[in-house]
Amino acid sequence: MSEANLVDALREQAHPVVSLVAEAAGEVVGHIMLSPVSLGGHPELRVMGLAPMAVAPAHQRKGIGSALVRAGLEQCRQLGFGAVVVLGHPSYYPRFGFLPAARFGIGSEFEAPEEAFMLVELQPGYLADVTGTVQFHAAFKDL
Repeated sequence: MSEANLVDALREQAHPVVSLVAEAAGEVVGHIMLSPVSLGGHPELRVMGLAPMAVAPAHQRKGIGSALVRAGLEQCRQLGFGAVVVLGHPSYYPRFGFLPAARFGIGSEFEAPEEAFMLVELQPGYLADVTGTVQFHAAFKDL
C-alpha cells in the first residue's frame, strides 16, 4: 500500500484525523496526517500518531514541514489529545518536544530503533506512571 492509499484509508476509517496541507502558488507542497492510536491497557488515554508527513523535495528546508508539525500538534491539543507519537528521524522531531518513548516506558508495535520512536506530551504529565505498547490503526499494517 502506498502512502496515498494509507491517507485514503485513514480518512475513511480513523476518527478523528488531523489532515493539513501546505500550498505554494496554488500547488500542494506538503501534507501531514495525525490519527488516533491506542496504548495497550489504557483505553481512556487520547493519543495521536503522526504519520505520514511529507514535503515535496523542491520545497524542503524552507520551514514547511516544521509549520505543518506545529499546526498539527496544536490542532491535536485543541481536540483534547494528551500526547502524540511518531516513528521518525531522531534528529528532526526533538525540536518540537518529542523524546524517545522508551523514556516513558512506552513502546511501538512495530520494530524500530529506540531513538526513532518518540512522543510528545501535549498535556504535561499526561503519561506519568503509564507504560504500554502503542497500537496503530489497522491501515498501517497494510503498508
